[in-house]
Amino acid sequence: MDLVVPVKPLYAAKSRLRGAADRGVGDPDAHAALALALAHDTVAAVRAATAVRRLLVVSSDPVVAAELAAVGVEVAPDVGGGLNAALRHGADLLRADDPGAAVGALQADLPALSPEELDDAVASARAVFVTGRGRAFCADADGTGTTLLLAAAAVALDPRFGKGSAGWHRASGAVPLDGAWPGLRRDVDTGDDLCAAADLGLGPHTRAVLAPTGRC
Repeated sequence: MDLVVPVKPLYAAKSRLRGAADRGVGDPDAHAALALALAHDTVAAVRAATAVRRLLVVSSDPVVAAELAAVGVEVAPDVGGGLNAALRHGADLLRADDPGAAVGALQADLPALSPEELDDAVASARAVFVTGRGRAFCADADGTGTTLLLAAAAVALDPRFGKGSAGWHRASGAVPLDGAWPGLRRDVDTGDDLCAAADLGLGPHTRAVLAPTGRC
C-alpha cells in the first residue's frame, strides 16, 4: 500500500487549535510548531508500519518539506485547489511510478496513531478488496469525518474529504472499516481532541511541544 499524507501550510493549519501550545496566547510560531509536531508523529507511525510500501507527503510549506525530507520522507509540492485536489495529485504521482499500486490517503493530524493500527486497517481494507469492492475508509472518532481512505489497484482514490466526509465516502461506494483503532480514529481539530489523543498516548514530537504548557 502506498499512502499520501497532505500537510497544509503550518501557520494556516488547525485554526481551532490556536493557543493549545502556549496556554491560550495564540502565538503563530507556537501554533506552527504544534501543527508540525502532529505531522511528524503521524508520519513516523506510517514509516514504521509494515503494510506501507511508500509514503508521499504533499505540502508546499517549505518548513514541512525541509523537516520531513531531513528524516528521509518524500515530499511533493501541493498543486493548489484544496485538500481533495492535493490527494488526487499525490495518488497520481504514486501511480505514475507504479500503475498497479493500491493507494491511500491519510490525514496528518493523528498524533496517537500506532503502526500496528495502520497495519491492521490496511489488512482489513485488503480483505474488502478481495470481495470486489474497490475502496474502503476509516471514519473518525465522531463517525462523521474520515481519517483514512484506501483504494485497490486500478481503482480511483476519489477522495471526498471535508465536512461530513464519512457520509460522502460511504455514498460514493467506499466500505467503512469497523476496527477499533482508537489512535487511527482520533484526529485532532480542537483542544478537547488533543487531550483525547493524549489519553491514548501522544507521539514524541507532540509530547515535546505540549510539555512546557502542562496541557492534557
